[in-house]
Amino acid sequence: MREIIPPTNCPSCSGLLVWEKDQLFCHNTQCSGKTTKKIEHFASTLKIKGLGPKTVAKLQIIDYFDLYEMPLETMIDALQSEKLGVKLYREIQASKSVDLVQLLPAFSIKLIGRSASAKLCAHLHHIEDITEDTCKDAGLGPTATQNLLDWFYEEYADGLDRLPFSWKTKQKPKTEVLLKGIVCISGKLKSYKTKAAATEVLEKMGYLVKSSLTKDVNILVNESGIESAKTQAARDRGVKIITNLKEIIGN
Repeated sequence: MREIIPPTNCPSCSGLLVWEKDQLFCHNTQCSGKTTKKIEHFASTLKIKGLGPKTVAKLQIIDYFDLYEMPLETMIDALQSEKLGVKLYREIQASKSVDLVQLLPAFSIKLIGRSASAKLCAHLHHIEDITEDTCKDAGLGPTATQNLLDWFYEEYADGLDRLPFSWKTKQKPKTEVLLKGIVCISGKLKSYKTKAAATEVLEKMGYLVKSSLTKDVNILVNESGIESAKTQAARDRGVKIITNLKEIIGN
């Protein structure tokens, strides 16, 4: 059998790769490959259409500020298309009004995705309310909490606060509103193309969506009809099981 020799240097910036829990990581903050992926993830999370790797390269975007400070004329020239330039420019401008609950997951903070952001924003009004205590109240684990606080005190405080967002959430704190339920989605959905799309709708309606069947889950969605271990566990615990998500969302 041919021996597989892992790379020692990043293919994008040639920086030294470091092993972390059986995975190789590049820690060069100026790495072009990492920068492109971060911008792509940011745009995808905020639903900014048309900002793939080729467009990022054409626009020479290296940080979040480039997105919001680039003049329309520069964008049109770089893309060599007035139609594409205007369309992308409008998408970027529209993203400025995004709620904090959608904004936080866009910054590629490890373990701070949609679910963690929803939990956190149920305990605050503004990003400046983030503390170790609010993270604890939101039920974030120690590693997720530390990752978020490191980002908050280093990247956010070091300039990201100047980005054109309100950094506020319209989501009422948990003390002001009762959750309609805590939902876990098992398997593929038929009523929505993706779990992310369904999660967004559920969260807007006041449901908390979890990726695993934790003790506080009281609704399991199983549209596939497959009796999985997760479904059986939910049945054993008396969790409500629905086979059509629109039973709780409506048409």
